[in-house]
Amino acid sequence: MSAHVYKIIELAGSSAIGTDDAIRSAIARAAETVDHLDWYEVIESRGHIADGKIAHYQVKLKVGFRLD
Repeated sequence: MSAHVYKIIELAGSSAIGTDDAIRSAIARAAETVDHLDWYEVIESRGHIADGKIAHYQVKLKVGFRLD
C-alpha cells in the first residue's frame, strides 16, 4: 500500500439553487486548475435571506488533492 501526501485548500462556493449546487460548482471550478482532487469536507454553511426566504447559499470547503 502506497502512502499519499495531500495539500489542503479552502474554497467557497455559492448558488441560488442550494448547498449541493454550491459544493458542486466550487469543486468543478477548482478541477479546472488543480489536478488529483480526492476529497472535500464542508466546514461552514451560510446563506442570504430576502423577503423571509432563502435567496442564496454559500458553503466553505476544505478540499484535498494528492501531490505528485
